[in-house]
Amino acid sequence: MLDTLPRSPQRRRLYLMRHGAVTYFDGATGRPVLPEQVSLNEDGVTQARAAGDAFRSAGVRFDRVIVSGLPRTVQTAELVLRHADQTALSTQVWPEWQEIRGGRLGEIPPDELVQAFTGLQRSPVAESQRFLNGESIAELLDRVLGGIARLRADPDWDCALLVLHGVVNAAILSHAVSGGQRLMLGSWVQSPACINVLDVGEGPGDWLLRVANYAALQPLHADERSTTMEALFAQYLRYRSQRG
Repeated sequence: MLDTLPRSPQRRRLYLMRHGAVTYFDGATGRPVLPEQVSLNEDGVTQARAAGDAFRSAGVRFDRVIVSGLPRTVQTAELVLRHADQTALSTQVWPEWQEIRGGRLGEIPPDELVQAFTGLQRSPVAESQRFLNGESIAELLDRVLGGIARLRADPDWDCALLVLHGVVNAAILSHAVSGGQRLMLGSWVQSPACINVLDVGEGPGDWLLRVANYAALQPLHADERSTTMEALFAQYLRYRSQRG
């Protein structure tokens, strides 16, 4: 007798996180901190620990952990693994998933500041759009989607933790919910140390989004109405006003 029952697709699991909270402007001087050097602040440490506790409580076990290599992702992953009781896992660094690179803030004309800071929030985002006068969306998608192709081509994992960045996560989520297309949707909010849950199948368009922007300490985001870039823009304006 022929077995005519439909087969369940074989999908692998991605837990896609943003790093915990950081302080991009020095509290004493107000000056911007180099994005390549910024570390988790006290809130970020607490958020990463809570995410690890959530994974442990749910019984989630990773077989692959990948970070961008920037300190804030490395620190977040270390704290998550410690609190998830999975410190034996080694962490891989994939630099193609570093955050989108900005230019020099002082070179942005005043009448272009709003667009420079918040332009990535307006869907769909044109590939020509640049982040803070720096890297373009086209350049970001080239490397981020190249990393996705690299990960999908590797058969030696089933449940992976990716600790990355807000705009990088937005590119991955846009790719997933569009069925594998190359585009950037600008409406993704990625809170510090948030968790997104994705299942990826064998076909290029076989993606399932199960959870987006889950924050272990504030799952309903009751007190949040602004985006990270809106908050950073306000901080930058204060810095400029102090310089006078």
